[in-house]
Amino acid sequence: MSKIEVDAIDKQSGSTLTLGGSGTAVTLACGATQTGFGRTGTVDWQTTPKTGDFTAVNGEGYFVDTTSGTITMTLPSGTAGAIVAIQDYNKTFDNNNFTMNPASGERVNAGTLSAGLTISTEGQGITLVYVDGTVGWKTINDNNFNAGGSTFLVATGGTEVTSGDFKIHTFTGPGTFCVSEGGSPAGNDKVEYLVVAGGGGGGGTNCQYDSAGGGGAGGYRESPGTTAGSYTVSPLGASPATAVTVSAQAYAITVGAGGVGNPNNGCTGTNGTPSTFGSEIVSAGGGGGGSAGGIAGSPGGSGGGGGGGGGPPGQPGGTGNTPPVNPPQGQNGGLGGGNPNFYGAGGGGALAAGVGPGGPASPAVDGGGGATSSINNTPTARAGGGGGGSSPGRSPAGGGSGGSGGGANGGNNNGTTNTGGGGGGGSNGQGGTGGSGIVILRYKFQ
Repeated sequence: MSKIEVDAIDKQSGSTLTLGGSGTAVTLACGATQTGFGRTGTVDWQTTPKTGDFTAVNGEGYFVDTTSGTITMTLPSGTAGAIVAIQDYNKTFDNNNFTMNPASGERVNAGTLSAGLTISTEGQGITLVYVDGTVGWKTINDNNFNAGGSTFLVATGGTEVTSGDFKIHTFTGPGTFCVSEGGSPAGNDKVEYLVVAGGGGGGGTNCQYDSAGGGGAGGYRESPGTTAGSYTVSPLGASPATAVTVSAQAYAITVGAGGVGNPNNGCTGTNGTPSTFGSEIVSAGGGGGGSAGGIAGSPGGSGGGGGGGGGPPGQPGGTGNTPPVNPPQGQNGGLGGGNPNFYGAGGGGALAAGVGPGGPASPAVDGGGGATSSINNTPTARAGGGGGGSSPGRSPAGGGSGGSGGGANGGNNNGTTNTGGGGGGGSNGQGGTGGSGIVILRYKFQ
């Protein structure tokens, strides 16, 4: 029997009436009323999330998704015992707020007539029951589900070391950062990074009096470091740079090679090659230094220095931060010295432009300075520009100094390996090769 109909029941003190059994239904006839079957503080949850403004219905609960913008819910007209509940669907109330407005002339939590209640806490949910005209809709339950499992990121790749609750992966050559568990916002799902490309090669010369420009440093990009131990970063870790949110997948890592220095007049050094962290972060190779005979430096992560000679006013350095990103990944190369000074200019570095033009009274054609990060717990400068060359036939002779962070001194000197430093500009000979780049990743793993 699936239904029991009851016409009349004698009232008996202490008696118990049981209607139906397991699996049966109790139905009230059309037009009948009931007492004693009222709600016990629960609602019927509507499992399709609300993504826009809506009017609530007594006895229903709603999952509200404010991913695309703020949402307003209008409460039903209050009757004693009416109940409505809401829950932040995917922890977005902190980004786009949710507001509950009572019907005209009603209150929420004894507030001002017709005034709404706004929720701006991630993961929050509220249940309200209408009490009376004095307090109106009363909050009877306030919860917060923002933890979401508190899981941490799990990954492998490169050379791995741990530092307290943090793990550091260093790539000095190509590899894969393999994320097997993507973590969660409550634990950690973000990776801090340092990505430095290969430095540019120095320009070349085979003429006694002409000198070449130093190679530009490889592009230097880093995140702020605030999610992985608050280590010290350079100014290039400033906003709008952010840590990368990762998921369970393989991220290809490329470590750029340094550009080759050129031995010939009229030929710039070769640009370095890019370094990458998946498709999320790409640092451009440093620009090659301009050659003797007045050839301009090449653009790149940092620009190569302009070559010496070729008549006044000298040749420009290559443009840094090419292609452009924000914060900038490098600076411009210096202006080469035209006749009769002949000095090549320094290549640009991560934080400073290359120096130029030089001359007999001021031969200091230094490479631009690099940037320092402690992402691996050791403060290390990287991405210095290569020094410009100066011909031995000029007095005083000698090339400029390489920029701090692996930039090579002028002449046939190479940038330091895994710093992205620029190669030295040629001084009556071949320019130096740029230093290879590096990729370092860091995150909280427990």
